[in-house]
Amino acid sequence: MRNSPYSFLKALQRDKRGGAVQNIQDVIRDAIVRLDFAPGVFIDKKALCEQLGTSRFPVSEALGRLADEGFVEVLPQHGTRVTRIDLAACGEAMFIRRALESDTLRAIAPRVDAALVAALNRNMSDQQAAMARDDRVGFHECDIALHDMLLDRLGYERVKTAVFAARAKLDRLRLFMCTPQRQASTFAEHRAIVTALIKRDAVAAGRAMEHHLDMVMAELTDYAAAYPDSFETGEKTTAAA
Repeated sequence: MRNSPYSFLKALQRDKRGGAVQNIQDVIRDAIVRLDFAPGVFIDKKALCEQLGTSRFPVSEALGRLADEGFVEVLPQHGTRVTRIDLAACGEAMFIRRALESDTLRAIAPRVDAALVAALNRNMSDQQAAMARDDRVGFHECDIALHDMLLDRLGYERVKTAVFAARAKLDRLRLFMCTPQRQASTFAEHRAIVTALIKRDAVAAGRAMEHHLDMVMAELTDYAAAYPDSFETGEKTTAAA
């Protein structure tokens, strides 16, 4: 729609599995994660229906599910608002990731083989190529792929599920945190992780992962100070960070 405030929304995939509500939920969530819906803004439900070409019922149902996921909040007499990013929840999620992913490296380092070394080196090359072409999405995908590769090598599905759940709390931050400066730092931190793994140095690998996630959390805290309107902060933040 030419004058729609929500022209950034992806078109609904009419043949997608899961039904209309799931389809709408996925489209809105994607826009929230991409920060097209800025943290703290109210959603115009009528304009949303017009843009998506659907009725109010499936949109309301989708927003209700997104409220359960923590992406929006329904305020009586006011409407539906995109939630601000909860810095304390991010700190808790990073705490979980730090514990599980550093121990993952300590566990797998002694049994790193040639196949894993080759896969790690390919991933690092892909990260470097994404940086060279200023491809934030591509770099982020390589970042996630590296962490997933290490979790796969561990082979504990419950650990992987816990890390995925914690990472979901940080999903909206990927565009905030994927600046050229952060990419360069992340690449260097990943290189330290890979170097330690190639040497099968469990202690150094665990420490490198801890340092990597500590640096991400430190930059996140700086972003919260720079963009206070996008974040919820509270007394728990200092302890969590």
